[in-house]
Amino acid sequence: MRQRYLALLSVFASLPAAALTFQTRLENIEWKVEGDQFECRLSQPISDFGAGEFVRRAGEQATFRLKANGYSLASGSATLIAAAAPWQPGRGDLNLGAVKVSKGEIPFNTSQAQAGRLIAGLMEGRSPVIRHALRDGGGAMEVRLLPVKFSKAYTDFQLCTAKLLPMNFEQVRQAEIGFPGGGIDLDAQARRRLDTVLAYMKADPTVNRVELDGHSDNSGNRLTNRDLSRRRALAVMDYLKAQGVPEEQIAVRFHGEQYPLVPNTNNANRARNRRVNIHLDRVAEQKPLVPPNAAPAPVPAPAQIPAPAGTPPPSTASGTAPAKVS
Repeated sequence: MRQRYLALLSVFASLPAAALTFQTRLENIEWKVEGDQFECRLSQPISDFGAGEFVRRAGEQATFRLKANGYSLASGSATLIAAAAPWQPGRGDLNLGAVKVSKGEIPFNTSQAQAGRLIAGLMEGRSPVIRHALRDGGGAMEVRLLPVKFSKAYTDFQLCTAKLLPMNFEQVRQAEIGFPGGGIDLDAQARRRLDTVLAYMKADPTVNRVELDGHSDNSGNRLTNRDLSRRRALAVMDYLKAQGVPEEQIAVRFHGEQYPLVPNTNNANRARNRRVNIHLDRVAEQKPLVPPNAAPAPVPAPAQIPAPAGTPPPSTASGTAPAKVS
């Protein structure tokens, strides 16, 4: 292992003088794993630059991104490389393609495919390298992560991702519950879909509004279709309520055959049009508005407390004592 580290150091020492390289010293390399039900991150801090990190959101595969703390990259594109380990002769670098670079704290995100190839390369001892041209033709810049201690950290990252929710908010906020059989009862597939929505709502209490839109095909007359769409939306609402969603957070609408997904020209299309669309939202609590010129509320007078027995009455404004009552 020591020979591997010495080989790495010799490679870095041979980099062109015009290249500005950001990397953490070998003895300070560490990988950090953080996350929750919504997102997991596997990152390596990079001295004087920021960090490189793999990010996997609920319902998605991992991507790789840079975080630049106090260092601004020029807009353009960078080359992503899985650099070969110097202790494995005969292997060449893998060019994983270009990545669009923009200004800001997170200058780029790779595709999921590129991140997958970077992870596979790290498991083989390869180093993720980002090469980017400096402003005004001032040479090149490299950001390099090292594979040291990666295997153990990746195992911890997988344990985190195993606890992710099935879907993220962007995926779950628009759901479709089908009624392919033509009735108003929820089938097993519809219940599974609703359970996914409920799992997200339970994990994210900021989601506090559910809009249900019932639809039908054009098989019946307009009044019948409208009633079917209403009953389908109510069936979904009853399921949500039974699982703890407050009724005041649910809004129900029904449209009959008015908004088909596809033309009602065959049985398959009509089955697709029999549905309830779910839209989740985060609605801020409305506080009562106070008119800008409203007079302040009157302050109530303090309550009059009877004086204890035997207490003399108060003096008058002139300072003279009241007349004694015999």
